[in-house]
Amino acid sequence: MNVAIVKYNAGNIYSVVNALRRMGIEPVLTDDAELLRKADKVLFPGQGHARETMEYLKARRLDEVIRDLRQPVFGICVGQQLLCRHSEEGDVDCIGIFDAEVKRFQPERHEDKVPCMGWNYLEERGKRKEEGEYFVNPIFRGLGEKPYVYFVHSYYVPVCQDTIATANYVLPYSASMHKDNFYACQFHPEKSGKVGEQILKNFLAL
Repeated sequence: MNVAIVKYNAGNIYSVVNALRRMGIEPVLTDDAELLRKADKVLFPGQGHARETMEYLKARRLDEVIRDLRQPVFGICVGQQLLCRHSEEGDVDCIGIFDAEVKRFQPERHEDKVPCMGWNYLEERGKRKEEGEYFVNPIFRGLGEKPYVYFVHSYYVPVCQDTIATANYVLPYSASMHKDNFYACQFHPEKSGKVGEQILKNFLAL
């Protein structure tokens, strides 16, 4: 399988590289448009500042490349946020796959620290019955009820029509999203133990 990871000025990319290597996958870390188009699967991970990362992507027209990809694409952490329409972080327009605006957490209690950092449960959203069984988004298959995953973020995507799972910190927000061939999560699957590994395997199996 040909797996590509988008190379840009974001941190934490190599933790995803290492997670895939532990699974027996040797990904290509690249900003080459042709390599990204030819890949079977594309991952778009990272941590960073939204305006700075979007400026880097736009300077290399990688925002257009990502928007036009037709194979399964998986945005992780800031990757999910950059797939949205706009971010309050730097007041910047993003790639625009998801029609949502990324917002900063506004703590309401002393114990609500920003950034949100640590483990939290996922709640599935938008389940529908199919032939008497609950249909579960394919990236969540085999996880059981309320899987536990690791988050580090100061900004969040509000719950919207593309939300497939929520988490709760200050308020319910989009922990994972899906539209067409684009999947995304705010948490870090590469740091979420066996649950995160299963999510990565599910994505690669799409």
